[in-house]
Amino acid sequence: MANEPSTPGPPADGDTAPAGLTSAEAGARLARDGPNRLPLPRQPSPARQLLAQMTHFFAFMLWVAAVLAFLAGLPQLGVAIVVIVIVNGSFAFAQEYRAERAVSELRDLVPRRTTVRRDGRRTEVDAADLVVGDLVLLEGGDRVSADLEAIESHSLRVDESLLTGESRPVRVAVGDHLPAGALVVEGEAITRVVAIGSETRLAAIARLTQDTHRSPTPLARELGRVVHLLARVAIGVGVTFFLAGLGLGIGWNDGLVLAIGVTVALVPEGLLPTVTLSLALGAQRMAREHALVRRLEAVETLGSTTFICTDKTGTLTRNEMAVVRAWTPGGTARIKGTGYEPTATIEADTPVTVTALGELARVARASSTGRAVERDGGWAALGDPMDAAIDALANRTGAPLVDQSAVQARYPFDPRRRRASVVADDVVMVKGAPDSVLPRCRDDAATGAAHAALDALTAEGLRVLAVARRAVNPSAPAPPDADTAESDLEILGLLGFEDPPREGVGAAVQACRRAGVRVAMVTGDHPATALAVAREVGLVDDEATVLIGSELPAADDELGALLDRDGVVVARVDPEDKLRIAHALRSRGHVVAMTGDGVNDGPALQEADIGIAMGRSGTDVAREAADLVLLDDHFATIVAAIEQGRATYANVRRFLTYHLTDNVAELTPFVVWGLSGGTIPLALGVLQVLCLDIGTDLLPALALGAEPPAAGTLDRPPPRRHLLDRPVLARVFAVLGPAEAAVEMAAFFVTFLAAGWRPGEPFPGGSIALQASGAAFTAVVVGQMANAFACRSTRRPVWRQRLGTNRLLLFAVATSLAALAGFLFIPPLADLLDQAVPSLAGFGVALLAVPAVLAVDGLHKARLARTHPFG
Repeated sequence: MANEPSTPGPPADGDTAPAGLTSAEAGARLARDGPNRLPLPRQPSPARQLLAQMTHFFAFMLWVAAVLAFLAGLPQLGVAIVVIVIVNGSFAFAQEYRAERAVSELRDLVPRRTTVRRDGRRTEVDAADLVVGDLVLLEGGDRVSADLEAIESHSLRVDESLLTGESRPVRVAVGDHLPAGALVVEGEAITRVVAIGSETRLAAIARLTQDTHRSPTPLARELGRVVHLLARVAIGVGVTFFLAGLGLGIGWNDGLVLAIGVTVALVPEGLLPTVTLSLALGAQRMAREHALVRRLEAVETLGSTTFICTDKTGTLTRNEMAVVRAWTPGGTARIKGTGYEPTATIEADTPVTVTALGELARVARASSTGRAVERDGGWAALGDPMDAAIDALANRTGAPLVDQSAVQARYPFDPRRRRASVVADDVVMVKGAPDSVLPRCRDDAATGAAHAALDALTAEGLRVLAVARRAVNPSAPAPPDADTAESDLEILGLLGFEDPPREGVGAAVQACRRAGVRVAMVTGDHPATALAVAREVGLVDDEATVLIGSELPAADDELGALLDRDGVVVARVDPEDKLRIAHALRSRGHVVAMTGDGVNDGPALQEADIGIAMGRSGTDVAREAADLVLLDDHFATIVAAIEQGRATYANVRRFLTYHLTDNVAELTPFVVWGLSGGTIPLALGVLQVLCLDIGTDLLPALALGAEPPAAGTLDRPPPRRHLLDRPVLARVFAVLGPAEAAVEMAAFFVTFLAAGWRPGEPFPGGSIALQASGAAFTAVVVGQMANAFACRSTRRPVWRQRLGTNRLLLFAVATSLAALAGFLFIPPLADLLDQAVPSLAGFGVALLAVPAVLAVDGLHKARLARTHPFG
């Protein structure tokens, strides 16, 4: 931006002011160019999203099974499989669509109304109705609605941090351009619209965000791996049994039934909807912690996070300036207050200092335009936050306002001078950067003491302003320029500012370290300011690594090696730097979470494994690119979300173990039938298998997905295992599954034995066979009830668990028991499933599934405790 001072005074609004467009001209241009709206990324239609949920690999395999069932003359089975696919797909679609609708309500970057001059009159229009050539009137607090050019500027300063990452407001002179999305923090101006909508700089960055490829999440990759593995096994075993059945002399139709049964038994139909609901429950818990999930898979991705790249302002800090230290020649003062409220505790060395502090605040406020204002029941900054902090200090000390009618001249701040001043009541009142003000002060003892005080304040990481004054001859005209006025000054004092860290950030940073998650600050701010905040929140120690964006290595492998440590501070970064940082860290195997609030952050948010946008201060583009939106903009919320993400990952492993254990029990009857050449009847039919998967297993599996985070979840490194790994397979196929299957087949055979059947004889049919099948079905259901409690923990047996921490599981098990009674005792349901109420002997053996499962689970966990005492 240009540095030349602007003419003081309000924008002209009389006959000499530009008249602006006429309403007719504006209407014609709106019809020609279209509305002033950012181009939205193309979203698939709801119909296409729903179709995608029903045509993925897992669903496609079930569609094939349904077709084969119809071809084999089993319409009931075909209909059942079709219903499962539709229900599962609809449920997953509903969760994703609901999340997208929730985040769409957060769009608020472009304001709804803006002030323009049309037909020679000042009026308000919808921001979408702005057209090229419109005259837009700006003042403090306005959001820039289009790309503008300043044609009159009166002390105008804008905050472009949402686009550039630089938090210091920028001075705007006549002829300068203002980008859409910038915030006016001070002054007034008349501007002309030069670009709208898709032609703005804001839109160009938004397009860069949309063009960034989004990689699949770790959970998506793992689920894809599990689904393809289970699908290959199911299809392979099904084909094998079909061919084996034909070789044993059974008919083509019976062989197809066998193949379909084996395939369906090995496919955990409830797995994907259980995963979806578990993620949805995690998302709901995160929402209660002020984190809105845009993509459900992001819930688990947070749990796998190994590196967080966080911004500073608003995430680690409160994004509000406060004067916390003050020095005057008479002593020092400490100010203890919150935000911009007019009340605070002032601790001064001497009573004289309190009086001097009031004069210091009065003089500093004289050249300030920002103010602390009461808004929505609290206090907030209107204009520059540092000016607002000065205003708050003046209010706390009771300092009077300078009479504006007595102002003889005003010299606004500009980057060249780095000072601002006014001449009022025959006094030049100056504030500015210490290295700009102190050299213009008299060389006396007070100035020497100010230098020493400055060193002490900067050592605390504070931003410091110097305040000075000089009397002028009341009969002489105002000094002709700022350099003349701001000379031979008397130092009044120094003000030390801080943007205080958010409460709980320090503890959250330490929690990340315990959890094995590295944290780096990546900000567009000044390195000294960033380092001070990093030290205050405990992110870095005395041997901090501070990097500058312009000095980062050009090669990604060198960049990754330089950043791959805990507590790095990277300052003065631009959008391309953040994008490269995310890519470099991911290329080193990290699961990267990147926070951001500006338009410039969008590409990096999409490049990261999980993008985290700010809900309060963030832009529409950042939220659109993100997976997670922090509704409170608080870093501690990220840590709470990581804990929930890890709990969700553990829950997915829990119900995966639960599902696969059931699959072992469901597959066993088909294996026995096939190996016997069909002489041993099927203990379970295909419809019974589907009934087990959906009718009795689904609710306990969903309840396992709601298991709360275990104690110490954040006291260990992030999970880097596969969902389906050796411990899970060993527990399923060597411990829980065989125990459940053994009791199942025992109940089946005992029913025949109790009815008088003996080995070597043909198995009786009729009611005895139906009772035996009912006994096997009962054994699997009650065995799964015990299995649900066993799967709550990989280390603690059931008798060492607190059952009340997951009441949903108690309800689910009770519901499964009620469903079992319905499937056995309601004749139409029992007839559909080809089963009957078990005999007393068969029922008694089936109930042994509970102690059998709990016993082998306890023995397995005891062995793990001996061989792997630390997990």
